Amino acid sequence: MPLQELSLFFPCHNEADNLEALVDDALAALPALATTYEVILVDDGSRDNTAVVAERLVQRHAGVVRLVRHEVNRGYGGALRSGFAAARYSHLAYTDGDRQFRIADLARLVDGAQETGSPVVIGYRLKRADPPLRLIYATLYRVANRIWFGLSVRDVDCAAKLFHRDALRGISVHSDGAFFSAELLIRLRLAGVHILEVGVPHYPRTAGSPTGARLSVITRAVRDFWSLRIGLWVNRSRALARGRALLNK
Repeated sequence: MPLQELSLFFPCHNEADNLEALVDDALAALPALATTYEVILVDDGSRDNTAVVAERLVQRHAGVVRLVRHEVNRGYGGALRSGFAAARYSHLAYTDGDRQFRIADLARLVDGAQETGSPVVIGYRLKRADPPLRLIYATLYRVANRIWFGLSVRDVDCAAKLFHRDALRGISVHSDGAFFSAELLIRLRLAGVHILEVGVPHYPRTAGSPTGARLSVITRAVRDFWSLRIGLWVNRSRALARGRALLNK
């Protein structure tokens, strides 16, 4: 059974070659996922034609597809933050603009939410279609989050996540970089929110270039990781009060 409402958003950085197919896939899959829905494209300071393609898609699908633009690149977490803030409906979901996930596969998350009543459902990649170096980074990162934060999820950064709006009320996140997803899950767990994990397929990137393995991205994530960990040791209440609320209302 479809959800009543769903806001689906995509963080996009230099994804002009993926955007049309991404929106086509979303609009084909969404009627089976929700009765009422919207698609939000978050252009995170792209230097290619992402903004031009996005504007064209907004005009073509007026009232369904919306665009949020960052004039300057804010980072992956900053793009997700804008997606959460722009979303209007009772359920919120996101996946990346690189088309390594299929929108139709979000049905697995919707089914999990409806069968269990879990307010947060996150995907884990059944077979990750990434280069070996990224797989090594991902394994080290998952182990580090488990050791230092007790975050025992299989795939911290899997970009297939579904939330009920109520689960996000009162949740703030400090990071605007690659640590955003992990920090969000850590804070949800600390708040006692149940998180369900569901396996989803993962596909190779066919257009555009990945940025997640860049040294600047990794350095920023490491800084944010230790900022939260040390903050929780020193003054837990103050550390949890840091950051900005995800929802506008």
